[in-house]
Order: sequence, then structure tokens, then C-alpha cells
Amino acid sequence: MNFRLVVTAALSAAASLAAAQSVDQYPSRPVKIIVPYAPGGATDIIARITTARLNESLGQSFLVENRPGASGNIALEAAAKAAPDGYTLFVGNVSTNAINESTFAHVLQIKPSRDFAGVTKLVEIPHIIAAGAGFPANTVAEAIALAKKDPGKFNYASAGLGSYPHLDMVQFAKVAGIEITHVPYKGGAGQMVPSLISGETQLAFINLSSTLEHIRSGRMKALATAAASRLPELPGIATMAEQGFRGVGTNAWQGMFVPAATPRPIVDKLYAAVAAVLSRPEMKENLARQMMTVALSASPREFTDQVREETRKWGDLVRDNKIKID
Repeated sequence: MNFRLVVTAALSAAASLAAAQSVDQYPSRPVKIIVPYAPGGATDIIARITTARLNESLGQSFLVENRPGASGNIALEAAAKAAPDGYTLFVGNVSTNAINESTFAHVLQIKPSRDFAGVTKLVEIPHIIAAGAGFPANTVAEAIALAKKDPGKFNYASAGLGSYPHLDMVQFAKVAGIEITHVPYKGGAGQMVPSLISGETQLAFINLSSTLEHIRSGRMKALATAAASRLPELPGIATMAEQGFRGVGTNAWQGMFVPAATPRPIVDKLYAAVAAVLSRPEMKENLARQMMTVALSASPREFTDQVREETRKWGDLVRDNKIKID
């Protein structure tokens, strides 16, 4: 037998054995989970709930690191450029991983659809148009009437330039024929909610998990939901479709990602661990109380493909509406 072939085969076998041992031992040290927003929002909440259980199931520390700013791009770039070894994970959402690629194409140093691999979708969350308790309007029609009476007087909050709360409101304002001033917050819902309660901003497309408690307490109110039908938690609040705005508004998802070159066995191990955690009945019940529906992907590949398709669709919307983030 050719000596070179023998050596090559031996090296290949050794590499395969080392890789298998590495996966078997994963994780052998703490794992960092980067979150692109400040504490308190839905992305941060699901990241912390999930990783707390992974600490138990995988026997290693999973530590959340909040890195807000630049509409999630600071965290997005840091995670994409991390070593693809399974020790840096990213919990993002439709904004960071499906929209930013188009809205920030001229400034992003990465391409999310290329530089990340999906592990799994985690949860889906219904969205609403929310306002502070002091805002006079109680329906979409009333809000439009106020905005038309005083063009540019009212502000709306978003999770940052190019986020889906921003794009949803741009689309809504265009269809409704109103002028409303954008106030972006780098910390996501964790900063949007206080701004609405205080009256600094008057309106926002925002997830219900971050606002339901405040709505129930009377500090905030919902003008409409983006769900397909009325929500049991808000039976008296009409949907956007019922109020004449079918197709306006996004129901968000949160998902887990890794750098694209992360070995498939590690991705599969993470998927299995996360799926086991989120499939527990008590976990589903706990998340449901926070308006989060567990929505696990069938596989990492399915999730990756889904995000890439959503990236394409959001890109079309951004181009069709000539939205440019300077």
C-alpha cells in the first residue's frame, strides 16, 4: 500500500476521532450567549429562560451577555465573527437575522444569511400597536385622526432603525396617510416600554409579552393586535385586519444561531438540548403565561432555510418602499 495513502488515512481517522471526542465532551467550558438588546425585552427573556435550563441539562454554565446598540448590529457582528466552536451562541429575532441584512447592507461587515447557521426557532410572540395610558386614542382609527390633525406631533418607538417595529410603522403610516416621528431605542422593548408609559413616545408596534403586564395594570393600552384573530388575553381589542389594515404588522419570532462554520454535530447537540428543554410541559406553560408560544423548528436546516427565505422577503419590502437607513 502507498505510504502516503496510509498516512493520509491515519490522519483522517485521527481527526475524525478527535472531532467525535470534542462533540462528546461539548460543552467543556462556559458558553456565551450574546443578546442584541438590553435586559427586559422578549429576546433577553427567552434567552435567559432557555439558557438557565441548559445549565442543568448540559452540565455547564451558559452565560447571557447583553450587547445592545446599532439596531442589534454590534451583537450581530460580534457573534458572527466569533470562533465557530459552539462556545458563542446568538439569540436574535426577525429584525437582526432577517431584516438587517437589507436595511444595513452598506454598513454591516457581515451577511447574516451567510455567516450564521440556525439552531432552532425558539418562540413566536404576537404583536400589538401599543400606547401609553395617557394617549387619547383607543383604536387605530382614533390614532389616525389625531395624527392627521397634528402632522408630525406624535412619536413612535422602535427597537432601532430598520427593526420590524420601525418597518411595520413605516408601512402603517404610508397606508394610513399620516406623519409620525420615529424615536429608535437601542435597547429594544426594555426601553420602548418606559418611553410609552412616560409619554415620551405615543405609539409602537411591540410584542405582547413585554407589555401585557402593563396593559393589565392600566399603565399601557392596546389599540390593535397583529394576530390573525382576536387574542384570548385581549378579547376586546380588534385585529389590524378588522380595523382595515390586513397584512400590516409582524408577529415576531426569537431564535438561536451559531457562526456558520460551527461543526454540524455541535449544532445538532445544541438543537437536541434546546428542543428537550422547550418541550417540557411546565416550560410551555410558563412561556405561555408570558405570551410566548414555543415554536421549535423541525431541524437546524429547516430554520436556516426559513430565515434565508424571510431575509429575501424583507429585502423586497425594503426595496419596494425605498427604505434606506443612513
